[in-house]
Amino acid sequence: MHGGNQSETSEFLLLGLSESPKEQRILFWMFLSMYLVTVVGNVLIILAISFDPHLHTPMYLLLANLSLTDLFFVTNTIPNTLVNLQSQNKAISYAGCLTQLYFLVSLVTLDNFILATMAYDRYVAICRPLHYVTAMNPGLCILLLTLCWGLSVLYGFFLTLFMTKVTFCGSRKIHYIFCEMYVLLRLACSNTQVIHTVQITTGCFIFFTPLGIMIMSYVWIARAILRIPSASSKYKAFSTCASHLAVVSLFYGTLGMVYLQPLQTYSMKDSVATVMYSVVTPMMNPFIYSLRNKDMHGALGRLLLGKAFQRFT
Repeated sequence: MHGGNQSETSEFLLLGLSESPKEQRILFWMFLSMYLVTVVGNVLIILAISFDPHLHTPMYLLLANLSLTDLFFVTNTIPNTLVNLQSQNKAISYAGCLTQLYFLVSLVTLDNFILATMAYDRYVAICRPLHYVTAMNPGLCILLLTLCWGLSVLYGFFLTLFMTKVTFCGSRKIHYIFCEMYVLLRLACSNTQVIHTVQITTGCFIFFTPLGIMIMSYVWIARAILRIPSASSKYKAFSTCASHLAVVSLFYGTLGMVYLQPLQTYSMKDSVATVMYSVVTPMMNPFIYSLRNKDMHGALGRLLLGKAFQRFT
């Protein structure tokens, strides 16, 4: 591959997690199953919230956007992975690789921001319940979501633009399921110190600012819950946050394992953590948010029963 501007014929080889045909067949069916479960689960969440007037509240509007983000996230990577697992041609073009990277960065950032906004929503609902209607009104919720989407799109464009300045040469093999920032930097033959420093600096801001908002929100939430005299009321208040806490723990735990480390220590072992945050977390989110939520149970039941009734009438 030539330095400077990449030519149109430049490409990488996405070799995935294994080059063994037997293991590739197993991985194909595993990823296909996980993708279908993720798509069905998140689409059901979006439809249930869209068609049920009882769920037209800021909390569920944020959840619908989280499901939409997860849906885009897996669709950006898994279909191409499935094709590669079934094909002898593992090539992905330079433009295709950067496009995949752009959506990856943007959607991971968007997940961070939406999770932080959901934490703020829970803080207002539990700590300032009498002011919830005004402090978290639909207009403000839409404004916050617009900021989340806008900043994520700009950040993805910013980092991808930096990557266009990187020169690649020698090996084109990527032992991963998609084009990931650290993997590409390891393949570069130009000096990547500047872009790596930028990525770490901005990444820490993107990572720790939402996390800080969530920690502060839950500190105040915990204090408010401890002041509640009734044990049943305490449990009810905590249960409204349990799903969000589970998703945050899973997402941030795996994301931190991958990106909060020096470039020199990044290796194939991190592919497991990458699969966790890029495939497993989007698959688990619908289950986590629906299993303990009676409103979601009711909305999903009405949605599925309505579809079944239409089929038989």
